[in-house]
Amino acid sequence: MESEWLREGIRYALRASIYTTDTGKAEPPGRDPRLRKLIEKIRFSRKFILTYHIVILGFVAVLSTAHWTAKAIRWRRKRLSRLQIIKNEDEYDGDAETIKPVPIASSTENIKLVYSSGSSTVEGTEIPPRKDIDENETTPLLNSSINHQPQKSLLSTVRALLIYQPRPTPVVNRLLPSNGTSVVILVFLSLNVFYIFYDIGINVVDFVVLADRLGLVFSANIPILYLLAAKNQPLKFLTGRSYESLNIFHRRLGELLCMEGFFHSAGFLVVWYVILRPSGFGLLHFLLQRRNLIGTGMLLAYELLYFTSLGSFRQRWYELFLGFHVVFQVLALLGLYFHHHTGRPYALAALVIFVVDRIVHRLSMKTMTVDAQTKILEDEDTVKISSAIILRPKFGLFGLFGKSLSGGWQATDHIFVTVPSLSRKHILQAHPFTIASAAPNPGDEVARMDLIIRAQDGFSRDLLNAARLHKTLKMLIDGPYGSSHAREMLEDSDLALVVAGGSGIAVSWPLIRHLLDISRSSDTEIATTSSLRRQKIILIWVIHETAHLSWLGREALAKAELMGAEIIIPRATEEIGRPDLRGMIRGLVDLHAGSRGKRTSVVASGPDGMGRLVRNTCAGLVRDGRDVGVAIEKFGW
Repeated sequence: MESEWLREGIRYALRASIYTTDTGKAEPPGRDPRLRKLIEKIRFSRKFILTYHIVILGFVAVLSTAHWTAKAIRWRRKRLSRLQIIKNEDEYDGDAETIKPVPIASSTENIKLVYSSGSSTVEGTEIPPRKDIDENETTPLLNSSINHQPQKSLLSTVRALLIYQPRPTPVVNRLLPSNGTSVVILVFLSLNVFYIFYDIGINVVDFVVLADRLGLVFSANIPILYLLAAKNQPLKFLTGRSYESLNIFHRRLGELLCMEGFFHSAGFLVVWYVILRPSGFGLLHFLLQRRNLIGTGMLLAYELLYFTSLGSFRQRWYELFLGFHVVFQVLALLGLYFHHHTGRPYALAALVIFVVDRIVHRLSMKTMTVDAQTKILEDEDTVKISSAIILRPKFGLFGLFGKSLSGGWQATDHIFVTVPSLSRKHILQAHPFTIASAAPNPGDEVARMDLIIRAQDGFSRDLLNAARLHKTLKMLIDGPYGSSHAREMLEDSDLALVVAGGSGIAVSWPLIRHLLDISRSSDTEIATTSSLRRQKIILIWVIHETAHLSWLGREALAKAELMGAEIIIPRATEEIGRPDLRGMIRGLVDLHAGSRGKRTSVVASGPDGMGRLVRNTCAGLVRDGRDVGVAIEKFGW
């Protein structure tokens, strides 16, 4: 029969694993030259896919080298700057007489404020207009910015383009990442396309090889998918990127796997239709073959994983998302192991990653039980959870996987909270929340940990209802997790601008406290270079209603002002609408870091729309030649 050689080749493909090599015979099984070509290409694919992870490891090595080189340079620069500052101590002694109050930026003059440390106005009034400065009388000639204005360049234009975040996609309204993140995703996608289509022609033989290659690349990506999902992962240590920043790559890779799995299945369905169906091999008979039946079930599990991981599903049914994610990934991993020999090493590797992350380090090293006090805040829809944490430093394996909460935490760190007493369905559920209180200082024996939880549906609503009945709850805490990127970026800037929207203050407030603590430190090893040279620290907090001020309290805001921070809180959006954040940020940068050599760092946390606005405002400043860095800390999951 004409198609017999192709059937033999397909059977060979089903038997061959990634370790299959040449048998040493002069000719492979079969006499048809097309069979020989098919088997040779299948053997090549099995060897070719082994280089995929070498390329990935090389990319990680480049990122790791860049990260640790940057850290070494940063440490050296800080050390040299401290030595220079100490040497010139008399010039930079910073006594009270030399420090003068700086007026608030002109961009906020017409913004109605609830609270501002740059004004003595009361709630609901406007900031008095600032008198224009006569440059001829008051501005020193040496400080003139005429010769120090930032200049546009090709590099600044490229940087701005990478920072810029496009509008959400039409119709489905899907949020897009920054152009820089999209470029990295496209590079990874191109690598997959290369491995799928390399040495693939347009003929029957190569079509079979293509369908087989899709399955190989799918399997090779499985361990990477699990690694990107792991909370305790070496990628954080190697590249400095946290779980949150890597999670978008986890989601995009999951989508890519669904596509690869679908086209792998579709490819072999086409092979059945063209080759097997004419000889009387029915579709039902084909699908009920053990290997094909397992493959169909695995594809269904991964497709369901994708649909239940969509943002719309996650936000509406978070508890179901958590449950489905565990069940479907277990089924899919079992399917990969039993579907084909080539998938077994990758399934086992993914299983090892899963077990090490979820059992060893998450349960035995970073989990603790605490008694927490609850308090319903003024808006009656937000609960504050507080607990006293006794600090006993205990690091994970060689410090590579971090430390438990008893070892302290850092600003922007988050934890996973389980409250078994709420109901049976919450016993196995862990929900992420950012620690809203200041990080403990070195030498502290006890630290106060606060969580600000605004009730939505599901767990947070059940927690609010429980807080109305009980003043104390027992919680299981896993963490902390997080990254130092935002902190280090703010520490190294002349103007540290932190923008919060609503409950995003849980991220922003610890950052402000961190910057204030290190700026007041007398230890030059703790204080940063920027703090030693009079860093300007500003917080902008956009609130929906005035009652949300109770989340922090006016006393805490006043204390931060006395420590040197500038606090700007526009009137509640329910009263006057959204403030002109773009104008405020531009005005503050012009006022405090307008000259060349001044660096601004902006960290924002809040709704997606606000994050995009802040990011694109910073992109515009970078395009104009300003030295501006921006980081968006998402608190939505």
